[in-house]
Amino acid sequence: MLRSGCWRLRGWLYRSRGGLRAPAKSGRRSLVSCIDPSLGLNEEQKEFQKVAFDFAAREMAPNMAEWDQKELFPVDAMRKAAQLGFGGVYVRTDVGGSGLSRLDTSVIFEALATGCTSTTAYISIMCVWMIDTFGNEEQRHKFCPPLCTMEKFASYCLTEPGSGSDAASLLTSAKRQGDHYILNGSKAFISGGGESDIYVVMCRTGVPGPKGISCIVVEKGTPGLSFGKKEKKVGWNSQPTCAVIFEDCTVPVANRIGNEGQGFIIAMKGLNGGRINVASCSLGAAHASVVLTRDYLSVRKQFGEPLASNQYLRFKLADMATRLVASRLIIRNAAVALQEEREDAVALCSMAKLFATDECFAICNQALQMHGGYGYLKDYAVQQYVRDSRVHQILEGKSCQSHSPECFWDRHFLQDLSVSFF
Repeated sequence: MLRSGCWRLRGWLYRSRGGLRAPAKSGRRSLVSCIDPSLGLNEEQKEFQKVAFDFAAREMAPNMAEWDQKELFPVDAMRKAAQLGFGGVYVRTDVGGSGLSRLDTSVIFEALATGCTSTTAYISIMCVWMIDTFGNEEQRHKFCPPLCTMEKFASYCLTEPGSGSDAASLLTSAKRQGDHYILNGSKAFISGGGESDIYVVMCRTGVPGPKGISCIVVEKGTPGLSFGKKEKKVGWNSQPTCAVIFEDCTVPVANRIGNEGQGFIIAMKGLNGGRINVASCSLGAAHASVVLTRDYLSVRKQFGEPLASNQYLRFKLADMATRLVASRLIIRNAAVALQEEREDAVALCSMAKLFATDECFAICNQALQMHGGYGYLKDYAVQQYVRDSRVHQILEGKSCQSHSPECFWDRHFLQDLSVSFF
């Protein structure tokens, strides 16, 4: 459960490796006040935002380079985060969650991502929310408590070698035999694969297309469950990724979440929240990159003057700050819409994911450029924010897929637009 008392935030930077503190109060305008992530939040949200920033600076930022270079899965750090309530932020309290809103969780994931974007992205996976939302009481009380404490970890298994954004065409099958399903097939690019204890699997129990898909929980150690080799990735190295393989894998019918044929609905509902989560992680990486760049320009001298005195570079930094604030606003707007179950929530989640992941990667990339040669060295954190945020434009729906017809070019959407504005 999130604690009511919060630690003070640490210094602006942990050497050159991220870690942010509260902006100093000043009567004059500053970059820090313009990008202040607490603007618009209520007092409770500011409290747990401070807790998240402090945890990121104390437990994550000092270790993120080692986790990346050694490809370490930081189990202990994540369990410490879970002690603060970050393991089940949007899960109901009766099964160990914190019961927070979508906006609350976006604020938390943004703050944590300043410390380690890759690890935060894993923490944000929607498995426990799916079980809590669509599972029966027995399933909720069996699976959710250990996932909220991160005594156990979960992986979401949707993508397959032949189906990514076209999720409705998945081929992994689950044939019912009495009180069990027999699963066959494979899933690709699964975060936590091989390390997780619980796998929330979308599989085909019926006819082709979305109506034939069901959601089944497969527990580690189940006969017929195996894993491919650990993938070598550009970023996101603090979370293992591999194929998950099912070969006559026998799972009790009691492990099915929801009704047969409800899996695609569960997947799409999870995707809406997942898009906000990954966009929020991009936001944290971008926020840290802006602060790192601001500090670098202040201390790095060329021709006898700090780089911060160069008007062109100040303009660039101002542009980065503008993109950052715009991304934060669109993400938080989508989070509120999803929480309120508004009709435009799906479109807004897609807009937020598309805009924020593209813009935040551009911010991180520009930050690396403004660090010059030092930005390309692994001694400097900015390159890791670039590598870890790049994949956010691919997962939870590639950026090119986020321009989905149902979100932007639907006939009724355009009609509504003409009525509202013209």
